[in-house]
Amino acid sequence: MSERIARFSALVAQQPVNALFRYSLAQALEAAGPERQAEAIEHYRLCVASRADWMMPRILLGKLLLRAGDVAAARVLLEDALALALAQDHQDPEAELRTLLASL
Repeated sequence: MSERIARFSALVAQQPVNALFRYSLAQALEAAGPERQAEAIEHYRLCVASRADWMMPRILLGKLLLRAGDVAAARVLLEDALALALAQDHQDPEAELRTLLASL
């Protein structure tokens, strides 16, 4: 287990409702490769559920779901993320999401 995964796993164990720790753990798991993808997905799902206005976990979860072949679930998340990008005036994510959604 990488140092980063171990560190954030310990933090999540101490504070399981801390969405920022889960987000960091999800990123570390995703970076560890495809064999840790399912674990990353679960932590991103918890992040998405924790805040209706949190765009980044929706984008990252949507991309992971695309790689996993779940296009329908990914589309819902990416469309939600696009709405947030527009509402929050995040132009770079908006452009990326429009391109990604157009390719589906």
